[in-house]
Amino acid sequence: MPKIMRRIPAVMATQHPDNASAPYWELDGDGFVSAQEEVAEAYSAYAELGVDEYMWDWEGKYVDEAVVERFFSEYHDYFKKHQLGKDHFLTFRIPNIWQEKGYSLARAFMAMLTAADMARDLKMGERPLFEVILPMTTSAQQLLHIQTTFSKLAKVKHRLFESKTSSFNYVEVIPLVEEVKQMFGIRGLLERYVDLHKTYYKERPAYIRPFLARSDPALISGIIPAVIGNKIALSELYQWSDQTGIPVYPIIGTGSLPFRGSCAPDNIDKFLEEYRGVRTVTVQSAFRYDYPLKQVKAAIKQLQQRLPRATPQYFGKRELGLVNVVVRKAEQHYRTAITSVAKDMFKVVKAVPARRERRLHIGLLGYGRSIGKKQFPRAITFTAAMYSLGVPPELVATGRTLKAMTKSEGELVHQLYRCMEHDMKLAGRYLNKENLSFLAKRHKGWQAIQTDITYLEQYFGMTLGPKTADEYLHRNATSDIYYLEKQHQSIAAAVLQAGKLRRSLG
Repeated sequence: MPKIMRRIPAVMATQHPDNASAPYWELDGDGFVSAQEEVAEAYSAYAELGVDEYMWDWEGKYVDEAVVERFFSEYHDYFKKHQLGKDHFLTFRIPNIWQEKGYSLARAFMAMLTAADMARDLKMGERPLFEVILPMTTSAQQLLHIQTTFSKLAKVKHRLFESKTSSFNYVEVIPLVEEVKQMFGIRGLLERYVDLHKTYYKERPAYIRPFLARSDPALISGIIPAVIGNKIALSELYQWSDQTGIPVYPIIGTGSLPFRGSCAPDNIDKFLEEYRGVRTVTVQSAFRYDYPLKQVKAAIKQLQQRLPRATPQYFGKRELGLVNVVVRKAEQHYRTAITSVAKDMFKVVKAVPARRERRLHIGLLGYGRSIGKKQFPRAITFTAAMYSLGVPPELVATGRTLKAMTKSEGELVHQLYRCMEHDMKLAGRYLNKENLSFLAKRHKGWQAIQTDITYLEQYFGMTLGPKTADEYLHRNATSDIYYLEKQHQSIAAAVLQAGKLRRSLG
């Protein structure tokens, strides 16, 4: 096991396909990033944007397994100067073998092991890749299983190929927690993991980088529970760290729109105010490609300078008990609302443009997301579809949730979700009230969302709707989407145009 602490990256670029506009580096300008283009994309993120870390996604998508070899051969001079595993980090997001068949896992592990051999031979470092992200982590046993599997494979590989990197037989695992209830229990997860780790490896892990999802909790539970889950998890992580002495460096997976985290180049101050204590943040495709390049670079520098210094909020047992009640209320309102209008939402889903070469999430090769008994699209596609209808998902059930709270519950929610009013205003600028009124005539689920809007406007003393020229153009595009779909005409161009105007597909 490595004893030396490494530099903790502040900004992790990812391959999440939420960009509406084409990447600045793309020659054909179609906005679609093929698997063949992803190596050049990752290099550009390091060299041009200045990101610290890049997530290489093996989960549910096609992947270039020779990424490190191509880095070292195509960009040799750069990586000779900026060492992979020391100055820059490439972090594999592996498939969850308890949810998706593990065809890719062995290939990912062998890519890591052979990359170490190549780096040593080229005198470009010892461990270019040394940690992985496990999505949908639900138990400490899963984390240890990944580590012990890697250790066993490494020993076999080193023996069979007489490797000079035989000391590299340990992989660090980042637990990615994706549901609100699991975030509430994250302290117990880490406690069990440390016990198992100590039993097998005879010592505790030097540090842990817990990864908190932000999009999927919002998709499954709504925006208020998603934010609360993140904030309680951050508090629990730091309290556990204080007690055990094991450092934690939390990661949060955020998109640009408020529903997916509000991490956008023009919203850095509010994002940093909201998620104090986070040490690494994801900057997804929309963050990097839907804003001017100069603004993107400046925002990344701000994150790198300010994230390490932010102090977390702490919450006690009383707050934890109270927010459990709030989350249950909010989830019930949200899930009832979103499942009741799903039929109209799905009419738009098929028109959301693909941005990556993802495998279908069916059968042996993947998994879906479900709310109740209904299968839902992934969070980006869902968010894009709701915005395209002119009904931002941030507004769904939020009004009724606030109305149902007691005074003490409301006060605590505002302590936890510091920028709620700001996020509602941002999302509310893309509300198309005319579309919503038409939809409400078709289904009572949309009528309930109208009551959300009315109460939110009263609660915050604001009028939701477009304010700027681009926001009015967005409203017009969503009106086109409504009328074209009603007439069974293509809505793809209008969906893409609306995404460009709000600077993110979803």
